[in-house]
Order: sequence, then C-alpha cells, then structure tokens
Amino acid sequence: MKDSGLVGISGVDTRRLVLHIREHGVMNAVISSADLEDASLVAKAKAHPSMAGLELASRVTTAEAYDFSEGSGYRIAVYDYGVKQNILRSFAARDGKVRVFPASTPLGEVLDWQPEGIFLSNGPGDPRAMPESIETVRALTKTGIPIFGICLGHQLMALSEGLDVFKMRVGHRGANQPVRNQATGRVEITTQNHGFAVEFDTSNDGGATVTHVNLNDQTLEGLQFKNFPGFSVQYHPEASPGPHDSRYLFDDFMQAIHDRIEQNRTGSPTKTSQPDNQTAG
Repeated sequence: MKDSGLVGISGVDTRRLVLHIREHGVMNAVISSADLEDASLVAKAKAHPSMAGLELASRVTTAEAYDFSEGSGYRIAVYDYGVKQNILRSFAARDGKVRVFPASTPLGEVLDWQPEGIFLSNGPGDPRAMPESIETVRALTKTGIPIFGICLGHQLMALSEGLDVFKMRVGHRGANQPVRNQATGRVEITTQNHGFAVEFDTSNDGGATVTHVNLNDQTLEGLQFKNFPGFSVQYHPEASPGPHDSRYLFDDFMQAIHDRIEQNRTGSPTKTSQPDNQTAG
C-alpha cells in the first residue's frame, strides 16, 4: 500500500463506525498521517463544505462537445454533468449516434444538432444549486423531444417540473439495492450512488407518476412525466460490473424516440413509452 500510495487505516472498529453513521447520518471525516491531534482533525472536518448547496457538475463536465459514436440509428444528445462511459456505450450498443455536450451548453446549440432524443446524465453535487441547468431542462421539456434522465439528470427533471429534492440522511451506495417497478410489481436489483432524492407529494405531483420505489427506505427511484415524453430513474441501469435487471430502460428510451418520430410522420397520436414493459435482465 505504501509503495502504491494508497491510504489505509488501522485500529478502528469499522462496524462501530457504520453503526454511528446509521444513527447520526452521513458526516464529513478526515484521515491524516501528519496531523494527529483530535481537536485539529475535528476542526478540519467541520470546516469542510457540506454537500448541501454544493454545485460540482461544472468541475467534471466535458470542456467541449464531442461525438462518442457514429451509429446509423437515432441521434441522441447527452448533457454531461459527469456522465459514465457505460451510459454512452449503452446508447452506442443500440446503434445510437451520440454527441456529448458540456453541462452549460445553451439549448439552442444542442437543438441545432437536430437530436431525436436527449439524455440528462448523472453527476455529483446538489441539483438545487444548478438554476441555469434547471431552466434549460424546463425549456427542453417544451420541445416535445423525448428525454431520459439518470441520477442527477433525474433530479433536474423533477425540479424543472416543480418537485423538490432533499439531502438524504444516509445516501444509497453500491450494488444490490432492491427497487420495485410499480407497473409490473417486479423487483429489480440495482446499483446506486446518490446522496439526494426527489421528494414526491401526491397533492402536487409535478405532472409525474412514480414508476419505481426503493424497498429499503421507500424513497422515490423513478418518474414518468405526463406533460412531455420523458422518464427518469435515480439509480444506474448501466452499471458495469453490476446487475442488468434495469437495462431495458435504454430500450424504452429508444422506443419513445421511435414513437415520437412516427407521431410526427403520421400526425396520429401514439403511446408514450413507459419503463414498465420488459422482464428483468
């Protein structure tokens, strides 16, 4: 570990640490090999900024737009808030022509590329600290272009429709998180990595229907929007390595694009694709 420059700890009862976090919630911590004074280390932990109100997507987004794949299928524009490569690979595997745009790209610039679907990516930080992105998503929902959001993108879609987001006492991290598909009743085993969640009030549903619920704590995991062709999930269906139960969501997005194109071509209404029509795996 020393030769590889890896950080390690010893003499700590990690089980007790887990129980402490479960009881008191997520908190900042410090690991130090130089400063060993308790009071000093506690002060450093307290001085570290809270994740609440922290905007981080601008630090990890691409500096300029780039083409990820040149498939012969649908044109998919990706707003990059910290997108995972396997999300892009998932679209490329479905023959998508994928272009990735920086998080701050004006919507008009994205629309000039003539996308047939728009994806809002995962990313770090508090979505409530991203008012410009929320406004961009709100404008996007007026275009009629199908939208798919994962994690941070899911939260931005919810905020754009008037729903709220809260910082979780203990976030969801890692694999094997059970999520129930509300339409099919199936339980999907998912991979997750988030510290914020969407608050859903049935008296003010933001024009959305809950599609997925976490079975560990009953938090919201997915939405189908009523006022535009779009859906979103809080977890990561693309996770690799990880469970494959939810990868049908990428197929559902492609179907939503197909439905929209057919509706524009024929002028006849078509159903909005919902993330509920595939079997697990």
